[in-house]
Amino acid sequence: MDTRTKRQVERDTRRNEATAQKKLTSKGATIVAIIIAVFWTIPTFGLFVTSFRPGADTQSTGWWTVFTDPEFTLENYAQALSAGGTSTTLGTAFINSLAITIPATVFPIVIAALAAYAFAWIDFKGRSMLFIFVFALQIVPLQMALVPLLSLFSDGLVINDVMIFPGLALNDVQYSFARVWIAHAIFALPLATFMLHNFISEIPGEIIEAARVDGAGHGQVFFRVILPLAMPAIASFAIFQFLWVWNDLLVATIFASPGALPITQALNSLSGTWGNKWFLQSAGTFISIIVPLIVFFALQRFFVRGLLAGATKG
Repeated sequence: MDTRTKRQVERDTRRNEATAQKKLTSKGATIVAIIIAVFWTIPTFGLFVTSFRPGADTQSTGWWTVFTDPEFTLENYAQALSAGGTSTTLGTAFINSLAITIPATVFPIVIAALAAYAFAWIDFKGRSMLFIFVFALQIVPLQMALVPLLSLFSDGLVINDVMIFPGLALNDVQYSFARVWIAHAIFALPLATFMLHNFISEIPGEIIEAARVDGAGHGQVFFRVILPLAMPAIASFAIFQFLWVWNDLLVATIFASPGALPITQALNSLSGTWGNKWFLQSAGTFISIIVPLIVFFALQRFFVRGLLAGATKG
């Protein structure tokens, strides 16, 4: 490509960026965005105010009365951390959620990245059909797999009188987290493999060939070339998977033992039998979103790069 062509590409790219920025920053788009943001934020702000109001006040007046009669307390947060369900407190459930979410995010990403590299850059028989099969697994509803997994975890997998996968006792605490990790990894693998494959397959083949000419094997190519380049896509999926697992109630409730239930289960029981302590639930809600916010803002730059990857060429 000569110098004139390069300059022309750069000029066209800047022109397209300016056009997109002008459309996205128009007055109409800005006004609509502000209106949506206000209506979206009001309920959250009300819940935040309620989490600091005394319980007696929340039963008699609305949260907006705080502007005329401000009265705040941290007692709701203290009670929320010490209260909880019949088997665990909110503080313990918070630790359980970390123990569930971090491995349940890392495991599928590691396996999916290896599979995506194999589907994209390793030529083997039946590669296309196998990838289509993995992609098609996304249409299987999660609920359909719960009963088979329960049977697998309780009885194990036996083929020709040979134990292939030993059962993980449903009431055994030491296997409780492992059951949830395996379940979440299974449910996440099809989408993770599909997303990472689409990104990894777009990496220029010249880079892979140059590494192979220098004597790099598949392992070195994967760890030294593919992983650094695919980090935006990996971080993007990590955010989605982390938020999904952290906010999950169904899978953890079914596969986790009573002492290993996540924070979503503890939040469910904070409001009391008749819902008369919902102000504690509002405090617990903001405790539960601390970690997801940290994860999102820590990986935000990778997330944006992952979304914009391939948007411009030159």
